[in-house]
Amino acid sequence: MTTRLADIAAQAGVSEATVSRVLNGKPGVAATTRQSVLAALDVLGYERPVRLRQRSAGLVGLITPELENPIFPALAQVIGQALTRQGYTPVLATQTPGGSTEDELTEMLVDRGVAGIIYVSGLHADTTADMQRYEQLRAQGVPFVLVDGFSPKVQAPFISPDDRAAMTLAVTHLVSLGHTRIGLALGPKRFVPVQRKIEGFVRAMQDQLGLSQESVESELVQHSLYTLEGGQAAATALIGRDCTAVVCASDMMALGAIRAARQLGLKVPTDVSVVGFDDSPLIAFTDPPLTTVRKPVPAMGQAAVRTLLEEIGGTPAPHSEFVFMPELVVRGSTASAPGDRHRP
Repeated sequence: MTTRLADIAAQAGVSEATVSRVLNGKPGVAATTRQSVLAALDVLGYERPVRLRQRSAGLVGLITPELENPIFPALAQVIGQALTRQGYTPVLATQTPGGSTEDELTEMLVDRGVAGIIYVSGLHADTTADMQRYEQLRAQGVPFVLVDGFSPKVQAPFISPDDRAAMTLAVTHLVSLGHTRIGLALGPKRFVPVQRKIEGFVRAMQDQLGLSQESVESELVQHSLYTLEGGQAAATALIGRDCTAVVCASDMMALGAIRAARQLGLKVPTDVSVVGFDDSPLIAFTDPPLTTVRKPVPAMGQAAVRTLLEEIGGTPAPHSEFVFMPELVVRGSTASAPGDRHRP
């Protein structure tokens, strides 16, 4: 016990006497100091005494797609931390190819009596999916919030990044560098974020380069999968159509685009510029560091939790879409267009 007290005291940066007071529930310890001691217990793997454990206000389900794309764990972490701060216990349920479906995960969470559910990039983003499943959930009295994707058929709060604005940011940046042949690599067309990115991309190419909608959509837009391999395949096709820059709908696709350029004997950014989307963790440390459009993950995650807790508390948020503005982060994967090197 003495050894344990010493360990906790050293970790928390306080005296053993202070640790003892906290563990025994004695008064006279500042709230911040008490939190430091409890955090030290958690870090060192010691269980908190029963009387000091925070009572859970309930379970909240978080359903995400696969976790291979780092943006999903990043969002899950923000949501999980925000829920924990409010006294709720997050339950992460992940879809995997060949594994549990969204409907199965929903049923499992409802059976466990969750207070509410947050869906990230779920079937609500798929224009071909039946939205009746969400109305059935509402009829069961389970509050929910939908992140990344929008459907006018579902009466619920939606949290989204501004996908159209994201494409304007990317195109504006590349046009300023002298690029006139810019391609867009993204996922299957049935998804709402994909459709919105195409709209934003087409409009930006029309406004800034005077290109027609038909020529942009037929020559400069390439659908693939939201994976590294998907980005590689899409970029290979776009570079084959003389694109000197490729905007990708995810950072994973952008890494695939860089690989595609290299396999074609081209250098990034000297011969081909690449822009990602998300600003996933560690993406600043790739080779070259990736220029990307940063998805406002902290703001979106916190808004999702705040909105859900309002629903749980009986004051439903407006059944509308909360749209968050992304920002361009310029790093090393974009440069002046080939043949336009006089530009800074």
